[in-house]
Amino acid sequence: EQQAREAARDDVYAFEENFQHRHLWTVTVSGGVTKRVTAGDYSVVDYDLSRNGTQIALHRAPNPVLEYRDASEVWVMGADGSDPRRLTANAVPESGAQVSPDGSRVLFLSRANERFEKYYNSNVFLVPAGGGPARVLAPDLPYELSDAAWSADGDAVFAVVNMGVHSELFRLDVATGEAEQLTDGRHSIGAWSLEAVTGRHVLTLQQPDNPGDVWLMGTGAGATPTRVTRVFEHLREDFRLPRQEKTEWTGADGVTVEGLLFYPLDYEEGRRYPLVIQTHGGPQASDKFGFGAPRNSIQVLAALGYAVLQPNYRGSTGYGDAFLRDMVGGYFKNAHLDVIAGADHLIAAGLVDGERMAKMGWSGGGHMTNKVITYTNRFQAAASGAGAANWISMYAQSDTRSQRTPWFGGTPWQVDAPTDLYWEHSPLKHVSNVTTPTIFLVGQEDLRVPMPQSVEMHRALKSLDVPTHLYVAPREGHGWRELRHQLFKMNVELDWFERHVTGRPYVWEQAPAQSE
Repeated sequence: EQQAREAARDDVYAFEENFQHRHLWTVTVSGGVTKRVTAGDYSVVDYDLSRNGTQIALHRAPNPVLEYRDASEVWVMGADGSDPRRLTANAVPESGAQVSPDGSRVLFLSRANERFEKYYNSNVFLVPAGGGPARVLAPDLPYELSDAAWSADGDAVFAVVNMGVHSELFRLDVATGEAEQLTDGRHSIGAWSLEAVTGRHVLTLQQPDNPGDVWLMGTGAGATPTRVTRVFEHLREDFRLPRQEKTEWTGADGVTVEGLLFYPLDYEEGRRYPLVIQTHGGPQASDKFGFGAPRNSIQVLAALGYAVLQPNYRGSTGYGDAFLRDMVGGYFKNAHLDVIAGADHLIAAGLVDGERMAKMGWSGGGHMTNKVITYTNRFQAAASGAGAANWISMYAQSDTRSQRTPWFGGTPWQVDAPTDLYWEHSPLKHVSNVTTPTIFLVGQEDLRVPMPQSVEMHRALKSLDVPTHLYVAPREGHGWRELRHQLFKMNVELDWFERHVTGRPYVWEQAPAQSE
């Protein structure tokens, strides 16, 4: 029916009402026979089948629209859909629900504190499967818990813990909440799962010279990871890769800030180099040890003689709740100052030439880029990807608003709305200060930080006679997926930096010829 309407162009729809609920079905391995398990006026966001196959823990949301997924709650039911029981009613983001091996408890993760107030580092919670209060398993652990699974005996929970520039595997004792760190290194954990049958951890370790080979690790005392694949071994053998290390500096208000520093190839101590500062998105995230995403062009920038700094500014995860919640009550209180202090730290160390600096970032990193260019003219070039310009218009345009409300203390359309705070922290308010040549990049179908945000910044700079371009990728959402679009992004950013930071020509990398 829907296809017929579209073919006839009789396809007007009600915004955010034209959805279909998501429900659970079973499919037989032999024969492909399907049977519906859940039904009702709700959507299943995620689910997990208990190890004995008798129960399902699931997250139910009012509908599948992204904004409402953050209002999902934890339920448990029989594997056939019988006896559904609601376990939480918190209206905070929850994920990863799993039934304990003995069926008595359910674990889940939530970006909330023990009082289920929003906007905290993610914690592991335990709730009785029959109903009752939920509790934080490890309240004294000052980091972010990003994934979790029950041990075979149910006496412990294993969790991936974000500790700033690295992430590690921990064992959390269910009875005491005591946390034991099991891994340690200059790495971050990518994919991870706990094999219920063999009792082994399966994980990928992302390292400075390896995007993530597979490792195995037992669950017994003293177990260490053992590498089982060498898919990416050729990278360290075939390419010169930049040196990567953690660096620390003091923020404007005395708080310690850290980040990752990538050295230029052929680095010589005592020589000053051009700098590119890349800020992560989220902002509830952190940059960690690893090979780096291809879209950041780290290895290419290092080969061109740039130092690259990735600061974990105020608002990043893995540094405790006070550090994360610095943005509550105003997004740009200290975050941009932390970034600029990072540049000053490298200049004072004699590594960076303060007259040759560029700023780049995507999503939350684009927000930061837009703020930095309106705050200072110290950067010779900038590239802003999918960044916010106007927090007031952004609130309605974006497909998610839940974390923006605590930033500014309410919605922009409530009675006595804090619109002054929204506007004060909007880069657009201070855009007349910009002198930095800046390019903007955005996906035409971006729902998270929609295209009008980039248009607002670009048109403002254009009217101010600041060198600028806006590049729009058709068919792309919040993250560019098409390979030629990704290559264009890398080329246009590198070209822009070389032109305005170093004054050198840049030769664009060409895409491989397509086969007929």
